Amino acid sequence: MTSILNTVSSIHSSRVTSVDRVGVLSLRNPDSVEFTRRRSGFSTLIGRRFVVRAAETDTDKVKSQAPDKAPAGGSSINQLLGIKGASQETNKWKIRLQLTKPVTWPPLVWGVVCGAAASGNFHWTPEDVAKSILCMMMSGPCLTGYTQTINDWYDRDIDAINEPYRPIPSGAISEQEVITQVWVLLLGGLGIAGILDVWAGHTTPTVFYLALGGSLLSYIYSAPPLKLKQNGWVGNFALGASYISLPWWAGQALFGTLTPDVVVLTLLYSIAGLGIAIVNDFKSVEGDRAMGLQSLPVAFGTETAKWICVGAIDVTQLSVAGYLLASGKPYYALALVALIIPQIVFQFKYFLKDPVKYDVKYQASAQPFLVLGIFVTALASQH
Repeated sequence: MTSILNTVSSIHSSRVTSVDRVGVLSLRNPDSVEFTRRRSGFSTLIGRRFVVRAAETDTDKVKSQAPDKAPAGGSSINQLLGIKGASQETNKWKIRLQLTKPVTWPPLVWGVVCGAAASGNFHWTPEDVAKSILCMMMSGPCLTGYTQTINDWYDRDIDAINEPYRPIPSGAISEQEVITQVWVLLLGGLGIAGILDVWAGHTTPTVFYLALGGSLLSYIYSAPPLKLKQNGWVGNFALGASYISLPWWAGQALFGTLTPDVVVLTLLYSIAGLGIAIVNDFKSVEGDRAMGLQSLPVAFGTETAKWICVGAIDVTQLSVAGYLLASGKPYYALALVALIIPQIVFQFKYFLKDPVKYDVKYQASAQPFLVLGIFVTALASQH
């Protein structure tokens, strides 16, 4: 699901662009933007002048500071995981894997685990384990891979400003190859969802509907005409819901029944997902301004946005802990609070100090405690 899918991302992430088929974008002076289109063995140079304002910034004055080539010493591991600091690669299969951003799969896979745990009907039998693994493949490699690939496709103009050496803006992979990958991953994910419904004996194809809804959400998040990511609040909440609620619902529907209280609880947790999504916006501020996208760091400035980010993450979890305490589950509430404390420590140590420089370190150190907290909540809802 999209996200069950994930739209995160690297939970996340990336921003929307125009529908032009762009090969390489270079800013040679503050007054013109040149797009080089690679098609049928020839190039067409088109001059453009942007007159778009975002947060009182005249984009005519925006100038790319990104190098045309990947930073020296780029990591091959980062390339395979699809995160920044990646080495440039010519192997098409490695490039295809990079576009799916495997680093964004674990939250979706974990969401399935939480949903299965919350159902109360998962058993460590070969059949249940096989079902869960297939659901994880649907949520992670297939539908999250679809989400990330289509997001990079519609972000190619912004990536050409922020990271022109990425596979699509650099021309390392062709337009037709990207489109083929999008369709293969989408149809593969939806096909697996249908198989899971049959396997579970569903009279209503619940998992398929969730996968289809998540896929649609991923599309309108990245693509025109809606492009939810243009609005920092709506786009980031949609991304958070995709990474937390949808995989949870899929796992729970596969082994049990979705209940209203679980739906409300997971949507509440998606506010924390909104905060996580904001983390990925800081590195794209320059490109977002140039394309007129109102991400929260652009709309409010980086100082205010970083506090909105950590506030959304911490307040949401503390609210859930309060809900668990009020529901007569004090031990689960205390366990959740114990997992929130180290997150706050790492926020001050890394993220609040410099959200761009330390974004990877912050996510690697703090987010494991967040996902464990989601699992604690899932176990509490089971009991």
